[in-house]
Amino acid sequence: MSTLVIINPNASEKVTQGIDVAVEPLRRFGIPIRCLTLAEGPPGIESQMQADLTIPHMLRLAASQNDAVGFVIACFGDPGLHALRDATCLPVIGIQEAAVMHALTLGQRFGVIAILSASIPRHLRAFGAMGVRDRVAGDRALGLSVADLADPDISLAAMIRTGEALRDRDGADVLIMGCAGMAHYRAKLEIEVGLPVVEPCQAGAAMALGHIALKHSHIRSTHAG
Repeated sequence: MSTLVIINPNASEKVTQGIDVAVEPLRRFGIPIRCLTLAEGPPGIESQMQADLTIPHMLRLAASQNDAVGFVIACFGDPGLHALRDATCLPVIGIQEAAVMHALTLGQRFGVIAILSASIPRHLRAFGAMGVRDRVAGDRALGLSVADLADPDISLAAMIRTGEALRDRDGADVLIMGCAGMAHYRAKLEIEVGLPVVEPCQAGAAMALGHIALKHSHIRSTHAG
């Protein structure tokens, strides 16, 4: 059966399992969703170089998915987004782009919870390219690694503190979780901070399913005159 394929570009099966759980509510729409781990990826993507080096491997993995009707790139930074769009007419969604679009429907100014301070310039470059810098309330880092996110005692408390700072100091009225490895903390964070929280893998999968249902493609059709 035709399947939405979500690719985690890092090599962490734990992160992929968290993504799989996060998108479970979207399976009720009837399109199967398969979450894959890129074995050739790093344990966590924490720099532009690491992100870029995953692209050839991700393209090969995507090309092998013969039953795919769409793809989601599950890394907050959308590595290979336009390369994969060049390779297929199927819907291809990056979770960063989808999360921002989703957040703009839930509030006026969004705040991003990043994993590391080094991630923030990458985020801001992307937001500038999207033309949404004036809607960014703030982008604050937890100071944790992707691997640290697996420890709830460390990560959830840090996420709550960071979310509160984005709310109280920066004026955010909606939060975006800035890493696919945060997926399983969304519900608790939303309760503790009292703001809508966008989990990017959910946002990306929901957007992809809409494109699939409506037969949208980034490839323009050409019609004879």
